[in-house]
Amino acid sequence: MTLPILADSVRLDDDGVHILDRRVFPFEREWVLCRTSEEVAVAIEDMVTQSSGPYFAALGAMVLAAREASGSADPRAYLERMGERIVATRKTNNHLRKAVAAVLSEVDKEAGGLVEAATAGARAGDELYRSRSRALGEHAAALVPDKATVLTHCWADLYLVEFVLAARRHGKEFSFFCTETRPYLQGARLTAETLAEMGADTRLITDGMGAAVLASGEVGALVTAADRVTMDGHVVNKIGTLGLAVAAEAFGVPFHAMVQAPDQAAPTGADVPIEYRDGDEVLSALGHRVAGERARGHYPAFDVTPPRFVTTVVTDRGAFEPGRLREYYAEGEANQ
Repeated sequence: MTLPILADSVRLDDDGVHILDRRVFPFEREWVLCRTSEEVAVAIEDMVTQSSGPYFAALGAMVLAAREASGSADPRAYLERMGERIVATRKTNNHLRKAVAAVLSEVDKEAGGLVEAATAGARAGDELYRSRSRALGEHAAALVPDKATVLTHCWADLYLVEFVLAARRHGKEFSFFCTETRPYLQGARLTAETLAEMGADTRLITDGMGAAVLASGEVGALVTAADRVTMDGHVVNKIGTLGLAVAAEAFGVPFHAMVQAPDQAAPTGADVPIEYRDGDEVLSALGHRVAGERARGHYPAFDVTPPRFVTTVVTDRGAFEPGRLREYYAEGEANQ
């Protein structure tokens, strides 16, 4: 089948990096053109793209930085500074760090031109992310029985797309409950729309309905992405994941968290910095104020689910119990 539009929402071209604006999708199909690496950084900070979108945007930003560095006294130092700037835009998800590393690694080993090497690194990083997402999707789909109803939270991006495609390759069909995911409504606008685009039976629920749906007995599995998984099995993901995981455990529903690889740089949950966004963001939805002028907002963008509430961490190398994640590296270091 044709891939949904969000599976290819960042594009590098001669004039810059084109990013599909997820803040207005699916009501509008607007592409934001970033002509400089700094403009890409600002777009990531402003939530023009989310989930794995910043990874692909970062790859493109590093190519733009290589183009810009041609007029710099120290091109490699310029690239490194821009890489640090990109990584700092969203500190909880380490995809940005991996994207920057993929480009810098190619630059450091190539004897050719800077822009050519950066472009090759970005292309390799893109292909690697997609191939690992396909493998992850296969392993996740194997855990969920045919005809199951799956509860999702937020937007799992390519992980979710590959999960559905893998299931169908094996003759399975899933139906879905999607949480709306305040305050940006990624679940409503991105997840539900993409699943519907793929022809999956999809129902949207508000964030407060998750526990009741899990208690109903209708849900066969809670399946989400993870922005990061620590080596001791803590799952860091969009705020609200923790509450769903606790409810899933209470009602005997397995929770499968999808991530390409556990993060060796994060031994425990305490080692992951949690992004706090401007509290004013929770006072509005889609540009409309939803609280009175006297209300103040509070917005931790991610939460940390302890391993006792996680059934399985699904990676590109297979599914692991959260207490056995070190086995992921038994066959050697993972690629970026």
